[in-house]
Amino acid sequence: MELVTPREAARRLGVSYPTLKQWIYKGILRTRPTPGGHHRIPDSEVQRLLASAGRPLPGPAPRHTGEIVALSGRNQLRGIVDEVRSEGLLAQVRLRIGDQVLTAVITRDAIDELKLRRGDEALAVIKSTEVMIARQVARSAASARGPARRRRR
Repeated sequence: MELVTPREAARRLGVSYPTLKQWIYKGILRTRPTPGGHHRIPDSEVQRLLASAGRPLPGPAPRHTGEIVALSGRNQLRGIVDEVRSEGLLAQVRLRIGDQVLTAVITRDAIDELKLRRGDEALAVIKSTEVMIARQVARSAASARGPARRRRR
């Protein structure tokens, strides 16, 4: 039986490390304690949670094969390839990152070179000079009219 660390299990399940720890504390995820009191998760538990969520069952991450040694970009998102569509010179890749989906359009040559297939683990590196963040807020009647004006005397 292969045991994985909580961080590795969180990565494979597509959730954050704090979320996985909460699952452990709530009994959602069964663990094996180490002699030092740390949690180790059987691979079968990770597979059980992936199957119950209807997700493909990826195997353990390959070790030391084709890894990126260093990359200057810090905006990196790790996920599972949901879909690859190729047509002409371009290809569309849908990457599942947790419960979100990221879609990227890349060249068909890049797809062939990376040998991307559904269920593969992949890394999205986001390079941008501008990022905009928005959120929906409820507008009250007063704010809908615009800023209040002061009366001159």
